[in-house]
Amino acid sequence: MTKALPFTAFVAPARRRPEIWRLLLGLVVIALVMTLWVALSTGALVFALGLDRAMTVMARLANPVTPATTFLLLSTFIGMLLAPMAAVRLLHRRSVASLFGPGRIVLRHFVAALGIAMAIYGVTLGVWSTGFDALSNVPPGLWLALLPLSLLAVAIQTGAEELLFRGYLMQQLAARFATPLIYMLVPSLLFGLLHYDPITMGSNSWAVVGSTAFFGLIAADLTNATGSIGAAWGLHLANNIVAILLVATQGTITGLALFVTPYAASEVTITGPLLMADLALVIVVWAALRWRLSR
Repeated sequence: MTKALPFTAFVAPARRRPEIWRLLLGLVVIALVMTLWVALSTGALVFALGLDRAMTVMARLANPVTPATTFLLLSTFIGMLLAPMAAVRLLHRRSVASLFGPGRIVLRHFVAALGIAMAIYGVTLGVWSTGFDALSNVPPGLWLALLPLSLLAVAIQTGAEELLFRGYLMQQLAARFATPLIYMLVPSLLFGLLHYDPITMGSNSWAVVGSTAFFGLIAADLTNATGSIGAAWGLHLANNIVAILLVATQGTITGLALFVTPYAASEVTITGPLLMADLALVIVVWAALRWRLSR
């Protein structure tokens, strides 16, 4: 008997109930679960702090420059983590584990991708530092004390996005449509649009959407090649460890970063070319991961 290709096996659980109406209703369930989580979180804050203080804290989430506000912002992704789990159980009658792929493959590819990507990003930070001087942000002692919780928070945030876009959406679309133009491209475009932020990014907003969608396409290709979200999650986590915990761009999520950039995210003359360089870097990381994980 011929062994199924990894991606075929990854999609197999979704093929049992592949109807488009289930996917559309699943997206409604996902939106409701995410909204409910935010409502519960807000209610907990109101109960603990009172209405006025809670509303002040929630308003600060638009500019998360302290550890507390950043942790609170990242905690909202717990809703996104739970949402596709609820959708597959309620509408597709399949296990939550099927969203990840085979356990051993997920773990092995996650660790490999995280290690390779962090190594390449580390070299890149060294090159970046020859042209820019990072500014101190969170004191080193506090940063180290918070690091275990910070890593967990970023792992939840990236895992939630991978579970939704490369897990649920990609699986259900692949179960219904044979062409990668749909099951890889559609989740990647939605992933990019989710990052549209003209207030923070200014005239860079659509460039950020494009680069994020491209990153999503890279993650989708890794999922397609490996049959799990492990490699995509490891790459995504490495990327966000650098961008959120090590050197954050001013104007973005800076509350847990050891350093911040000397420029803001909205500065087109600086961040525009850096976005292009980042795309080239993502291609390098993707090629290294494809080579390593195909062996």
